[in-house]
Amino acid sequence: MWPYWLMFLVPALAAVQERWRHPGWIMWLPAWRVEGAWWLVGLTLTLLIGYRFHVGGDWYNYLKNFYDVQWLELADVLRLSDPGYQLLKWISIRNGGYIYAVNLVSGLLFTLGLVVFCLSLPRPWLALVAAVPYLVVVVAMGYSRQGVALGLAMLGLVTLGRGGTLWFVVWVLLGATFHKSAVILLPIAALAATENRYWKMAWVGVVSLGAALLMREQFDKLYVDYVEAEYQSQGALIRILMLAVPATILLVWERRFPFTLAQARLWFWCAVLSLVLLALVILSPATTAVDRIGLYLLPLQLVVFAHLPEVLGRPGQANENWVWAVLAYYAAVLFVWLNFATHAGYWLPYRFYPLVFE
Repeated sequence: MWPYWLMFLVPALAAVQERWRHPGWIMWLPAWRVEGAWWLVGLTLTLLIGYRFHVGGDWYNYLKNFYDVQWLELADVLRLSDPGYQLLKWISIRNGGYIYAVNLVSGLLFTLGLVVFCLSLPRPWLALVAAVPYLVVVVAMGYSRQGVALGLAMLGLVTLGRGGTLWFVVWVLLGATFHKSAVILLPIAALAATENRYWKMAWVGVVSLGAALLMREQFDKLYVDYVEAEYQSQGALIRILMLAVPATILLVWERRFPFTLAQARLWFWCAVLSLVLLALVILSPATTAVDRIGLYLLPLQLVVFAHLPEVLGRPGQANENWVWAVLAYYAAVLFVWLNFATHAGYWLPYRFYPLVFE
């Protein structure tokens, strides 16, 4: 399991040494600015996600369904459920590729969103530390389609925090072509609006309704599979509690977060929704459905813990104690998951495709 710990320890060491960046200064930087060691971070994560071998709980399901589109024409592929992912498979097959080509592109799209999102925060390395145990290891390496959807959604969240409602909707809709469940994020654009609120609520509502109607059959299937079947996810309560902790921190110390008005509304509603999911996971028998919705709120953890040293510490100081507290918390999360999670065996040992043979 040492590759997972290496993915954690490298950003952890960088987080100890990084200096807090003023949010006002960050807002002046281009949202897509990636520089220095972050290029290496992006490349490394893309390769580790893309060339994993028999790693992840859904590995065999993705492998089994890889050739489903082999004999279809392009128009037929685009009419399938999750057409973005189906198109990746179709292109890979037509060019002599295999599942690794699909995973590599999926890893690239996820990593792009993650890196841009982390760099939008005052302590990007600390945000990356918070992302590794679950967002990277479990989601990106286990749920390929939803990982891409979440990566594209993170690009949208960065633009929404800067007031870019239209681009947020575009990124979320692109994400929905990989996993239809991403459309549940669309209403957040209306809730987070700070200008022309009623107009934005109207057109975002129309787009959301249109997307839901286009994907009605797929949503009906999801409802039957997850809600009516009352699927239970082991560990769902723990994962939602991990969302509830940063949500509570944000709501209690909201005024200490140096957010713009757009960011304040965005993350306030994400925090509220996280607590709603906590109530649902306690009361609902269909915990799998709640658990999967919670995946799209995971960026809240990165936002809160990247701000935490300054929120609970002294502004302008290094606040090393709070940095170490965040590192210890996520080290414990990774340790417990790797050693005690029911399905961790699907991720262990980590194997890298060029170095193994079937």
